[in-house]
Amino acid sequence: MGGRRRPGARRAICFVCAALSAGGAVAQETAPFFAGKTITIAVGSPPGGGYDIAARAVAHHFGKHVPGRPTVIVQNVPGASSLALTNQLYAAGRRDGTIIGVVINGMVTAPLLAPAEVRFNLADFIWIGNLSRDVQVVTASAAAPAKTIDDLFTTGLMVGGQTPGNSTVDIPLGMNGVLRTKFTVVRGYESSGAVDLAIERGEVHGNGAVGWVSVKSRNQQWLREGKLRVLAQYGWKKHADLPDVPLFPVPDAADDRQALRVLWAGQDFGRPFLLPPGVPADRVAILRDAFEKTVGDPDFRAEAAKLAVDIDPDSGETLQQLARDILATSPAVAARLREMLK
Repeated sequence: MGGRRRPGARRAICFVCAALSAGGAVAQETAPFFAGKTITIAVGSPPGGGYDIAARAVAHHFGKHVPGRPTVIVQNVPGASSLALTNQLYAAGRRDGTIIGVVINGMVTAPLLAPAEVRFNLADFIWIGNLSRDVQVVTASAAAPAKTIDDLFTTGLMVGGQTPGNSTVDIPLGMNGVLRTKFTVVRGYESSGAVDLAIERGEVHGNGAVGWVSVKSRNQQWLREGKLRVLAQYGWKKHADLPDVPLFPVPDAADDRQALRVLWAGQDFGRPFLLPPGVPADRVAILRDAFEKTVGDPDFRAEAAKLAVDIDPDSGETLQQLARDILATSPAVAARLREMLK
């Protein structure tokens, strides 16, 4: 797999406490380590969203590509835009390769943008890979006063958001600060599905930053019927699906460009799969290889196509370097962004 160098429920909580319990030292085995084991894929977002759909598709095929053919299960651990899961993985995740996290891609900038909520060192996580870049777009209902990208700078758009640290909040607020767009963000929705319901009820007019993969998988009928329009896309180049949807302008000032790189960094992480720190290198290699084989598996690809899950993977090594690049952001730029997001 080639890498590209590119800029609540109590029951669930109890499950995760058990799943994340620290494991002891693992003795050398002659049989494959994962034989008879269960690998838990913990998803830091609610059921039914894009991350959950992608994780479950992977889980259906992943085990057959791991020596020993372990059982693979999925457990949702929503909370604080994946920070709850990420903090738990870092503090108490089993270090033996039997738990894999799937976190929202905005989590990778949380150490810069929401440090008070972070209980982990981003550099210590071990990345397995991602399924595809996740281009963020601006969507608006047919009833929205904003009809074009230009209207986002004049008329403005009232959008639904989840919590700070989630792209639905951070990106539109950051864009207001860097490019002077006029997003009004209504926060507190539990999930992207809840934002969709708010759009349908007319509480808000759209979404200020939502993954195109999620839009394709959840909102196809709205798009076909003209009930939802894509006004703009974020990033440095257009998505192949969206040749007629304009990109936001990129400013000349170096600090502004670096601020946008941070705001848009989650797009490069897409649907990321990661391990807690300390997993032995040989098991990391096994899991990365199994992920590569899964994303190339014709059966998986057929299922992904039915679910409208994009497949254009990056390697764990590529994501590891992207994480290092984010951590190298100027402290002044990070402080400026935090001020914008207050």
